Amino acid sequence: MPYRSRSPSTQPSRSSSISLMTRAGTPATTVMGGTSLVTTAPNPYLETSAWGWQIDPMGLRFTLNELWDRYEVPLFPVENGLGAHDTVEADGSIHDPYRIDYLHRHVAAMREAIRDGVDVMGYTWWGLIDIVGAGTFQMSKRYGFIYVDKDDEGHGTLARTRKDSFYAYQRIIASNGKCLD
Repeated sequence: MPYRSRSPSTQPSRSSSISLMTRAGTPATTVMGGTSLVTTAPNPYLETSAWGWQIDPMGLRFTLNELWDRYEVPLFPVENGLGAHDTVEADGSIHDPYRIDYLHRHVAAMREAIRDGVDVMGYTWWGLIDIVGAGTFQMSKRYGFIYVDKDDEGHGTLARTRKDSFYAYQRIIASNGKCLD
């Protein structure tokens, strides 16, 4: 289906957010605007991260389609990412193929949603640099494409190092996702 765009003058001014996080082994509720949108239970067919969060790119595509069908306003997925343990190699490099895989699969799911007719106007990753995890207060749970030299006890130089995923994200942005073909 061709890309649809609407004139900004015809767009209603609306902002809503959806947070869909399901931790394996723990029932969760998705809340949108203070009203329950859907109640979920852990899906035994989905992969999980080291912290038990389920990984569901197909669910992202489904949710984008559902929101588009319901509201017909452009969508902008934000704060999507994968927390993982990263290892600094002897040469100082950080290889994070698991994060690149997560990124590629979720961007590919958004491309499929666009092909379905959803107006996706952008995308942002959760934490471009490693930050303290809000739920765990850990630095060892790393989300960023840029490694920050700091441990869970606050020790480190705070030096920044680009991970392999930094370059993968850079290629996705430069090619508007075409590098996934």
